[in-house]
Amino acid sequence: MRFLLLAFALLALPAHAAETFKSPQALIKALYAYDTAETAEDAPSPYQPFFSRGLNRLFQADRDTTADGEVGAVDFDPVNAGQDGEAKGVKLSAPILLDDTAELEVSFRNGAEKVTLYYTLKREQGGWKVDDIANQQGEYPWSLRDLLGGQ
Repeated sequence: MRFLLLAFALLALPAHAAETFKSPQALIKALYAYDTAETAEDAPSPYQPFFSRGLNRLFQADRDTTADGEVGAVDFDPVNAGQDGEAKGVKLSAPILLDDTAELEVSFRNGAEKVTLYYTLKREQGGWKVDDIANQQGEYPWSLRDLLGGQ
């Protein structure tokens, strides 16, 4: 009986939730191809399947402390670096690997704006997950972890 319940639970998960990304590039390509409508409404963030446990915990803590009807600490789409639009012409740098972490740059156009984001990835449970995204350009540079009050 337990096996059947587990099997049904796994079938109900979106395909990306159970996917293990064997390389940083595979993770980023899947992230930018992802439709956030596939994420459960009660997930900590729309990109929950791609984020590390630590980053998801920070999003959940922010969600838990934000009053109903209010916007949390992250009031924009961090993957597209904006309120609207979409990433076009996504290009990845070669990742810099150090043990179980990787860093790489992702550049794209969102409308007329050229965007470069800096990703920190972490190896978890045999695959790669996003542990931070940062935008170091413009008047207001940001890091997801900093916005969410985490280290």
